[in-house]
Amino acid sequence: MKSSKDKIDKTNAARLLDKAGVEHELIPYTVDPDNLAAEHVAEELGEDIERVFKTLVLHGDKSGYFVCVIPGNMEVDLKKAAKVAGAKKADLIPMKELLPLTGYIRGGCSPIGMKKPFPTFFHTTATDGDVIYVSAGVRGLQLKLRPQDLIDFCHAGIADIAVDKTDIRE
Repeated sequence: MKSSKDKIDKTNAARLLDKAGVEHELIPYTVDPDNLAAEHVAEELGEDIERVFKTLVLHGDKSGYFVCVIPGNMEVDLKKAAKVAGAKKADLIPMKELLPLTGYIRGGCSPIGMKKPFPTFFHTTATDGDVIYVSAGVRGLQLKLRPQDLIDFCHAGIADIAVDKTDIRE
């Protein structure tokens, strides 16, 4: 467990994990403001893209806002995500709504510590490895922790909510 004397400034997400006693590590990386893609983050971390997850906020026609946490090499499947959230149809929220709604900016959105708790769903592959990386709530900092610890902390569900990017382009 990290102590308060770490050189890396704690984010709200890290403080919430500390308070809950969830073991985690803060991993800094170099931000490229022109490339906020998960692939860049994975390269900077020297990790497999399948372990670096991105946090997306969606709005369902019947369900309201909800969060999908998916591997960096995948795209959210809007139909599957809507169904899991109890909606007929869902879309990603417009970028301008992200900060006022969650308190986070693009490239720094964490499933932990949003302004309000939203129903959250992790892709089925989240528990495939020993660790998972998600944004710590700011660009340039990732949280590394055990997937089940994160899922439990977020009171999240696990569902098939994404599709491989290569499948989309075919």
